[in-house]
Amino acid sequence: MRVSLPEPDTDTLSHSAAVAGRVLREIEAAGGFIPFSRYLDIVLYAPGLGYYSAGARKLGPGGDFTTAPEAAPLFSRCLAVQCADIMQELGASEILEFGAGTGAMAADLLDELARQDSLPSRYWILDVSADLRERQRRMLEARVPALMDRVRWLDQMPENFSGVMLANEVLDAIPFERFLIRDGTVRVLGVGAGEGGLELAQAPAGEELVAAVRRIELERGAAFADGYVSEICLRLGPWLGSLAAVLARGVALLIDYGLPRRELYSAERCRGTMLCHYRHRYHEDPLFLPGQQDITAWVDFTAVAEAGESAGFDLCGYTTQAHFLFANGLTGFMEEAATGDLADRLSLAQQARLLTLPGEMGERFKVLALGRRY
Repeated sequence: MRVSLPEPDTDTLSHSAAVAGRVLREIEAAGGFIPFSRYLDIVLYAPGLGYYSAGARKLGPGGDFTTAPEAAPLFSRCLAVQCADIMQELGASEILEFGAGTGAMAADLLDELARQDSLPSRYWILDVSADLRERQRRMLEARVPALMDRVRWLDQMPENFSGVMLANEVLDAIPFERFLIRDGTVRVLGVGAGEGGLELAQAPAGEELVAAVRRIELERGAAFADGYVSEICLRLGPWLGSLAAVLARGVALLIDYGLPRRELYSAERCRGTMLCHYRHRYHEDPLFLPGQQDITAWVDFTAVAEAGESAGFDLCGYTTQAHFLFANGLTGFMEEAATGDLADRLSLAQQARLLTLPGEMGERFKVLALGRRY
């Protein structure tokens, strides 16, 4: 997939060179090769260097991609309906959001929950980016200043939590492995060092990755063809386990683009689903400007459900984003605006199309709910 990408400025090139240098040192220390998940650890999350932890603008028109809450406040209003229902049923009134982006979803959620007289006692935000935390603070202070006393930021998981956990486009950013089938064996894809700097490389896969690939082949009823490339997130289990360890009573709502396992690993998807995001362009070169682009892969929702149940969660529901939004008041919000200003009606209609049409976010994005009740 050849894509014309914007020319980076001097600061971008300088920062990316520093990230690449960090990766090269890691490769040297590891004996010449690091798996793709380790590469992602550095280029996405290394303190002060990684894409999510450095100061570059990531979301919105001036960033690299736009999420549903950024593009369509209607998304968060519907999500607020679900949060209010859960908190009322459980008698638990806290919300914990992972990776809150610019804070737009938090602001819209709190605004709508206030309108419903269903405000949480506390709205927690756990985000690894100091830059985004500051943007979130500014956004919330501007949008919902009267509710700032309910908002708190966390550096790590709380020790005990009851309420609603929200993870919108978080799962796709958990570092994942890439694998290749070659002559019937499983190879792990990663990064090495060449004369020109970083280069894609491969090595024999470890036991855990081989076992995970063979389980997928067994479930799909056929071995992968020679040359098949895809991704597996082996860290889903530990991450969901960390949620289960602190969630005493409540529901985790996981929203992301992805598919059930059999569809995700179909024969037609022989190149995998990894995508890189730079200035609203999508391409397939993970070595382009390390530290200056987002790198994600579609989510295996079968794996999420299995890992959640293994961690002690109950699977409470799974559906498309479109069905989730319609079930949580989207039509009602549209009807409320029917007698309003023409510009507002047109804006809501545009938001609804983006969020629900199959060719937009409606089918690609899924919502999976995991719960615990004591």
